[in-house]
Amino acid sequence: MYRVAVTGTGVISPVGNDTDTFWENLKNGVCGIDKIRRFDASGLKVSLDAEVKDFNPKDYYGSMQEIRKSDLYMQYAMAAAKQAVEQSGILESGMDKERFGVYIGSGIGGIATTIREEDKLREKGPDMVSPFFVPMMISNMAAGAVSIRFGAKGPTLPVVTACATSTHTLGEAYRAIKHGYADAIIAGGSEASINELAMAGFINCQALNLAEDPSEGSLPFDKRRAGFVMGEGAGILLLEEYEHAKKRGAEILAEVVGYGNTADAYHITAPDPEGDGAVRAIRSAMKEAGIEGTEEIYINAHGTGTHLNDAMETKAIKEVFGKKAYDLHISSTKSMTGHMMGATGAVEAIASALALKHGIIPPTINYREADPDCDLDYTVNKAAEADIAYALSTSLGFGGHNACIALKRYEAQEQ
Repeated sequence: MYRVAVTGTGVISPVGNDTDTFWENLKNGVCGIDKIRRFDASGLKVSLDAEVKDFNPKDYYGSMQEIRKSDLYMQYAMAAAKQAVEQSGILESGMDKERFGVYIGSGIGGIATTIREEDKLREKGPDMVSPFFVPMMISNMAAGAVSIRFGAKGPTLPVVTACATSTHTLGEAYRAIKHGYADAIIAGGSEASINELAMAGFINCQALNLAEDPSEGSLPFDKRRAGFVMGEGAGILLLEEYEHAKKRGAEILAEVVGYGNTADAYHITAPDPEGDGAVRAIRSAMKEAGIEGTEEIYINAHGTGTHLNDAMETKAIKEVFGKKAYDLHISSTKSMTGHMMGATGAVEAIASALALKHGIIPPTINYREADPDCDLDYTVNKAAEADIAYALSTSLGFGGHNACIALKRYEAQEQ
């Protein structure tokens, strides 16, 4: 078995389009939620989202032709991947590209392209549908495009598990390296589904918060919570076999040490209220990581701000940790980023790695009213300093998918 290090990160998010900006804004409780500006939302019941701001694909592509052949979710993934690869310095190491992989998923894929080409079909006929429609729409193409860009010819596996997508890509990439199938993998997720159709669908399944004030949009664990806020973006981590990273002198940001993957087998959208699947996912990640539960631990919770999810997740944490649950450092960064869907797990894993590195717990902002069903320490409204040894990042998706990734603080003296 091999150790797995994080040697690069990349972020495109509602609170910053690079890792440093993202982390500074998380620490300072900056809210990325605002009024919908991407399209005219006057006909919808919802008025808030968490959009990526000031993103320019020209910063990451060599030509407009490449950009025109890429859906926005692919562009976000490419941008975050380029950041992670460049930070890692792995391309300068002369590595074996046949042992270099890509695990990038998306919960929805190229929905903007699908809508645009459907409009062409109806208005102008089938001959006007783009020949690039299919490769821009399918959910595997972010992974494919990143693989082509960086010459990664090793294990390449997109994942589609709704909101758990990129925690699963990280976990599966971790296992592939741990068991010797790859030396390094570009892993994470991307989503760009802020549009009228997707919003209408989530509204009608009663998932979104209909608040009009951005400070009342995403309220994880608060008694006033009433649904999540749609976000977008990408998070990518460069995972690398530990000795491979050490040999080339790479900076190690954290280690991935455990992974849990379970299903509720309960309901297509609602979580199991008893939290059995979440409990088993967390326990599985902890067991693989060798975490006993007595250590100083940070949990970046799924924490969507829906009534059922937050109560269930709190119950699950209590079931796993018992009385120790009240001593844990917990927060939901979705209070700032909104719910980034298939990208959310990877973005939150990056937040967890940075929390370990810097000893700072990012806050759950806009928290005002305690809920007796959610009575743990959610690091409300202000970041906290903490000497944490491990971080757990949980993700729970439609279809009953549960994922948990465990990270360990890297100590340079550990050889």
